[in-house]
Amino acid sequence: MRLTTKGRFAVTAMIDLALRQHSGPVTLSAISQRQNISLSYLEQLFGKLRRHELVDSMRGPGGGYSLAKLARHVTVADIIFAVDEPLDATDCGGKQDCTRGNDGKAGKCMTHELWATLNRKMVEYLDSVSLQDLVDQQRMRELQEANAAKSVLMDRRSGAAESTAAA
Repeated sequence: MRLTTKGRFAVTAMIDLALRQHSGPVTLSAISQRQNISLSYLEQLFGKLRRHELVDSMRGPGGGYSLAKLARHVTVADIIFAVDEPLDATDCGGKQDCTRGNDGKAGKCMTHELWATLNRKMVEYLDSVSLQDLVDQQRMRELQEANAAKSVLMDRRSGAAESTAAA
């Protein structure tokens, strides 16, 4: 069981879109450049996101994509399922035919319920995290990085000033 790049890229692209849509529609080429995701792949993903009414598209000059709903009303689960990302820890895809006996009949493996419960917990968790939560986390991270860079710059300046004063 593993979240493939499809789900990861879709969530990343949606965060990028949500961060920047305040200034108008966001182009997929801009997201592609910032996030290092193939433009053709983004086109496929955003086609699915549009069909699931998570994004709106505008054609023509100044066109691009914007969120179709407020970020707080879009969950990670919505995004993952919109791009057909499978989230399944079972070997059988939930069909309960995990094992084949000597008689050739299919049946549930001994750990089927464990993996099925994990599936439910994953979906519950992803459904509890909104796109807005991720946008807020990213903005906080960017603010912390900017403050850290500012602090380093100030330390360098004060160190240079002390060196000049000592000379």
